[in-house]
Amino acid sequence: MTIKLAFIGFGGVGQALAEIILERKRMLEEEHGLTISVVAVADMMKGSIYNPEGLDVSKLLTCVRESGSVEHYPEDAKTIKGWTNTETIKNSNADVVVEVTFTDVKTGEPAITHCRTAFENRKSVITTNKGPVALAFEELSELAKDNGVFFGFEGTVMSGTPALRMPKTTLLGNKIKEIKGILNGTTNYMITEMEKGLSYEEALEKAQKLGYAEADPTSDVEGYDARYKTAILSNYVMGVPISHTDVECIGISGLTVEDIQSALEDDEKYRLLARITSEGGSVKASVKPERIAIDDPLAGVSGATNAIVYECDLAGPIMLTGAGAGLKETGFSLLIDLIHYHQQLIVAKI
Repeated sequence: MTIKLAFIGFGGVGQALAEIILERKRMLEEEHGLTISVVAVADMMKGSIYNPEGLDVSKLLTCVRESGSVEHYPEDAKTIKGWTNTETIKNSNADVVVEVTFTDVKTGEPAITHCRTAFENRKSVITTNKGPVALAFEELSELAKDNGVFFGFEGTVMSGTPALRMPKTTLLGNKIKEIKGILNGTTNYMITEMEKGLSYEEALEKAQKLGYAEADPTSDVEGYDARYKTAILSNYVMGVPISHTDVECIGISGLTVEDIQSALEDDEKYRLLARITSEGGSVKASVKPERIAIDDPLAGVSGATNAIVYECDLAGPIMLTGAGAGLKETGFSLLIDLIHYHQQLIVAKI
């Protein structure tokens, strides 16, 4: 079975998925019966190209890396260049839209509009953008369902670590009473460095030099990134729709090295924890620094690593840990969604 893809956005994450498609071509065909054809790419900075019969992914990557534009890809009679993102979604013959644009998480745009447009045109979407799931999950899920298409967003919480897929598959049958976790690698790295004696400012500077923190680190250090992820976990895993504004949010900018060292002296550690607790059909959600016992499994999570604990009524606490960022890891999260989309098609035809 051939699945036709249209990339909307072709930055680092989109290119990482394209590389994985090249590297795993044989495995996907032999083990999953899945053949992938990239028919379109549209990117505000890199241009757009469409060919209904498919593009050579290797040539596509070479073009964008050597010239900065996909429009240097060699043309043939069926090639169309210059379409906007919306035109590509509407007019291409893609089965799946890979939505990986640069999106304002405060508004969810342009990703929300891209998802909505795809669903209205009966095209499935896989995305790593938090905005659509944190801000418009109910609307977009219903729209996808009404049009009989797939909505995949595994990479929105912990990148390639399956924080969304696992509780919805492997943990089925449990009632999840609480979710708590370290959902931002930048702040966890900084706290770990402060445990070694660095000041907040020194830890931030080191995180920026290593590429963990942006030049403007506000989204990470004030807890906003983890706040959006907390809303996604409530919406999807707990099945209780909340807005990110319903999540109490305190970042780590007020933490001092003295606070960190004081906790250590009491055999405790600070961690920026996202916490969602089920309370009879509703949830209480927060993101804030918490002191936890030094023997708590989350206290042992150091550096830029992410971790999440599902408190299950039957299985007990189940902890999942792994990378919460990275181009290859995030590209892999899109592959997870693509394989599950393909499996759903197979089941539907049985």
